[in-house]
Amino acid sequence: MSLEIKVPAVGESITEVTIGQWLKQDGDYVALDEIICELESDKASFELNAEAAGILKIKAQEGDTLDIGAVICEIDTESSVTKAEVEPVADATPESKETGAAPTKAGEIIEMRVPAVGESITEVTLGAWIKNDGDFVSLDENIADIESDKASFELPAEATGILRIVAAEGDTLEIGALICKIEVSNVAPTPVASSDEPPKSTSPVPKDSSYAEGHPSPAAAKILAEKGIQPEAVSGTGVGGRVTKADATKAKISTPASELPVATSNAGERTQRREKMSSLRKTIAKRLVSAKNETAMLTTFNEVDMSPIMEIRKKYKEQFKEKKEVGLGFMSFFTKAVCMALQEWPAVNAMIDGQETVYNDYCDISIAVSSPKGLVVPVIRNAETLNFEQIEKEVVRLAIKARDGKLSIDEMTGGTFTITNGGIFGSMLSTPI
Repeated sequence: MSLEIKVPAVGESITEVTIGQWLKQDGDYVALDEIICELESDKASFELNAEAAGILKIKAQEGDTLDIGAVICEIDTESSVTKAEVEPVADATPESKETGAAPTKAGEIIEMRVPAVGESITEVTLGAWIKNDGDFVSLDENIADIESDKASFELPAEATGILRIVAAEGDTLEIGALICKIEVSNVAPTPVASSDEPPKSTSPVPKDSSYAEGHPSPAAAKILAEKGIQPEAVSGTGVGGRVTKADATKAKISTPASELPVATSNAGERTQRREKMSSLRKTIAKRLVSAKNETAMLTTFNEVDMSPIMEIRKKYKEQFKEKKEVGLGFMSFFTKAVCMALQEWPAVNAMIDGQETVYNDYCDISIAVSSPKGLVVPVIRNAETLNFEQIEKEVVRLAIKARDGKLSIDEMTGGTFTITNGGIFGSMLSTPI
């Protein structure tokens, strides 16, 4: 059976998306919940997950603009081809092919250090180990989550072998600090039974059993932690029994009857629980309080007839994309309109510094971009001097850097006015800070 995968609804005000990049190829085997491509709107980038396991059949190409609900690909769920038949057998030293580095040898110790994750970031916090000390890990497999005061990142294994953990969860490490070691090995170790243990059964391991069984993906682990549910209590539907994001979302707390609270005289007792904030959450909290204390908060709502703009965009978007090699979104219209208004009303583009008002003769427009790690606000410098093509290309450039977690602090500071679109999250009206 072929399952049609359609462009999902990604926001109330978004009617179409562009295929940014296919992460899997036509004919590839894909697993349930595996990310297969990246979609882009005029507001943000999104990841498209496989809705079933099977063979991928691509229906739309990179750069194509599709309406919400359009078929983007199909997955043949009944194909006789298996994952093992589709994927080539890995060489003993795969890293040497891509990096040109000398191949690693069995028994060699690879030291993994905290990578540089941003020009202005000097230290990170070890959020969680995805793998345990002594586990067998594969090259490029995510083994830990690390956090800075701006974003979170995944740490992939730099070799195949046995993991030896050096830093503990919650540790704050400087860039370049030793975080773990990997004892290079191409064969997973076989546990040796002690002499006083009864002989273990030699019956074959079930076909669908794997290291992933019962282990949640990073996104699923976060959801389960917020719900207070242990991963072991959730039945995984992913490859090898892995707990997927969808499994975590559907999971509910189930309390046995024997553990249900009994009504006593302390029925009014109230409990609390505390969880350590990540570096990113700490920074967000500080910035929110600072913004409330240092800015004059004002909310006003006005209705605008967008029909003429929508007609112009509908009429010229194909020609624009063909000639300029970038999509014509609403953001360029909003940005140009804002710049014209700010130049006519310079006080709105000003700021208070001590006893003085600072008027800006330029328009540095901040645009809110939703990235996989959170909301960031990069700045389009001198937007008043840019045309539609330049604005759209700058939006795409900043959105890609946000998605990849490569925005610098300089690219996210100094804006004189901010544009955001809450419709992407389903809201009709919003007053963001």
